[in-house]
Amino acid sequence: MTIWKQSIDLDRINAWNSNTLVEYLGMRVTEVGEDFVRGTMPVDSRTIQPFGLLHGGASVALAESLGSLGANLVLEAGKEMAVGLDINANHVRAATSGLVVGTARPLHLGRSTQVWEIRIEDEEQNLICMSRLTMAVVPRRTPKAV
Repeated sequence: MTIWKQSIDLDRINAWNSNTLVEYLGMRVTEVGEDFVRGTMPVDSRTIQPFGLLHGGASVALAESLGSLGANLVLEAGKEMAVGLDINANHVRAATSGLVVGTARPLHLGRSTQVWEIRIEDEEQNLICMSRLTMAVVPRRTPKAV
């Protein structure tokens, strides 16, 4: 049984990321399952640090992007939204090329908070980073004009 309260259309979801950090870093949402969101990010000049390794901040950006997406897909779009409260990450193995694959799954889906676990692996399914993201559920606000 699915946990999502919004329709799942990968093209629409990926279009949301146009002209954002997500697009710039080459992230793509590749799958939304019954209770998970999965996406990829290249390990390339946009995402490595000076020693040629995947930058920890890029891993955290992937984790937060996937977890935030999942957190918002379980909410009714017009009524509420989820915003980040806290994120942590353990970087356990280096990646130097190819793609990393992140999978976000909820650990807790409450009325006012959510907790998501995001596992980032390389293409051989070696664990690269394990992250936990805490989200606050707040009433949806209309963005202010700039």
